[in-house]
Amino acid sequence: MRVLGIDPGLTRCGMGVVDGSVGRPLTLVDVNVLRTSAEVPVAHRLVTIEKGVDAWLDEFAPDAVAVERVFARSDVSTVMGTAQASGIAMVCAARRGLPIALHTPSEVKAAVSGNGRANKQQVGAMVTRILRLDAPPKPADAADALALAITHIWRGGAQARIDAAVAAARSRP
Repeated sequence: MRVLGIDPGLTRCGMGVVDGSVGRPLTLVDVNVLRTSAEVPVAHRLVTIEKGVDAWLDEFAPDAVAVERVFARSDVSTVMGTAQASGIAMVCAARRGLPIALHTPSEVKAAVSGNGRANKQQVGAMVTRILRLDAPPKPADAADALALAITHIWRGGAQARIDAAVAAARSRP
């Protein structure tokens, strides 16, 4: 399974692609951060993010997209930008009919480190170890995107099978 993990943000949007399956070593395909300038109007920044996400979807043809679920922080402007970037990422994936999963930050931290309250350095260190990298991906948004992809491979596939089984059971007379 190939998963594109997206750590949404209006200024920095982490993008990471991972190949693998449960019980097998995972492989880094690519990682980067889409950046937009705060000097540019928000609508134009969102277009830049859309074009970037579309380019990654075209180039890497993932089987699924995992996006960090937006959660309320004290800074409303940060939440708004994150939510807008998240919505753009989901629209890009939905246009292609790709499965989209939302994972909370604590779920991702727990999946990759065993601790739902792990800090950025701990997540980066575990992503480095899991993907057998020479150094942690920088900036943290890149490592977070890879952590999202890893979480989805490890947890999302199983959840998709459970959801399909429940749907099949409900449709039986």
